[in-house]
Formats: sequence, C-alpha cells, structure tokens
Amino acid sequence: MNLKAARRRQKALRDANRMARRPDRDDVARVALYWLIRRAIEKGQQAELEKFQARIVSMLVDQGFDEGECDAVLDDLTARYRTGGSPFRRKIHLLYPGGADHEV
Repeated sequence: MNLKAARRRQKALRDANRMARRPDRDDVARVALYWLIRRAIEKGQQAELEKFQARIVSMLVDQGFDEGECDAVLDDLTARYRTGGSPFRRKIHLLYPGGADHEV
C-alpha cells in the first residue's frame, strides 16, 4: 500500500471512530491511569502507588526513556490528580459532531 493510500485509510478510520464516538487506546489508558492513581490516593495506599510508579518507570526506561524524566512526569501527574476534579478537557467534537452549533 502506498503512503497516500495509507494516509487516506487512517483518516477514514479516525473519522469513523470519531463519528462512532469510539475511544482510542490513549483515551482508555489516560482514564485508567487517572482512576488508578486517584483510587490509591483516596485509599491512602502511598506504598502501592510508589511500587506502581517504580514499575512503570522501569518499563519506560526499558523502552529507552530517561529514568529521571519518567519519575518527574509521574510525580507531576500524581500531584495534579491528588487535587481531585477531572483533569480531562471535554471532547467537544464528540459532544457536537456537527460542530459546536449543533446538538447531538
């Protein structure tokens, strides 16, 4: 398959997923990570949260990421998630697929 055909196919797939309001892997992972961290915080499971972070950092380092940077990113996420409330922006394109002037 040539590059242009592959790009068209990917765009069609993204458009179909958007119309179906289907989350992708990153959407699910983002929400799952938030839920896991918030749950550990709410239950006072600091030791478990630290073990989780150490394991995630180790897996990221195995992929080639910098250990200190991985820790910094996870520390930042945990600090943000500690404050409560949803850290996610609304997906206006999902709520109003025809544009902000149109209701679902």
